[in-house]
Amino acid sequence: MWTVILIFVINIVYVSLSTFRMILTFKGYRYIAAFVSMVEVVVYVVGLGLVLQNLSEIQNVIAYALGFGVGIIVGTKLEERLALGYTMVNVITVTENNELANILRNDGYGVTVWDVSGREGGRQEMQILTPRKDEGKLYARIKEVEPRAFMISYEPKTIHGGFWVKRLRKGKLYKDGKKDNMV
Repeated sequence: MWTVILIFVINIVYVSLSTFRMILTFKGYRYIAAFVSMVEVVVYVVGLGLVLQNLSEIQNVIAYALGFGVGIIVGTKLEERLALGYTMVNVITVTENNELANILRNDGYGVTVWDVSGREGGRQEMQILTPRKDEGKLYARIKEVEPRAFMISYEPKTIHGGFWVKRLRKGKLYKDGKKDNMV
């Protein structure tokens, strides 16, 4: 029975590391991904060795398969909690009004605004870059000020130039020597 539990847990750890490593690789964290892959391989060899030594025991194979499935869930949840990288949020307001852009700028966000035309007249479109860990706070702030705003987001692959580069070089977002209040 302990072997079944051990195989299950080892495979959760292995697949979680594998999933996490893959996400790190896609996001450009190649050195961290390389380190994670070394640990991943050791865990994989130990787990697979236990299954292959006792291949006639069907419960070991089932534990391996269940651990694999649970490991994928655990790995993706881990990445969601770490929220690596940045998100670009496009916002279209229902009016031509600079209030939202000014509020977000005062909160420390870099906001680029331009006038656009919608079905029912003038609108403003904004582009806002935010760390993924602060994405929910940004959405809440936008909804608080402009509840009917249309929002869409995506993860940028490359960031170069502009407001954010200076702050990113420092390693964190700072405004006047203090950490930004990303409300």
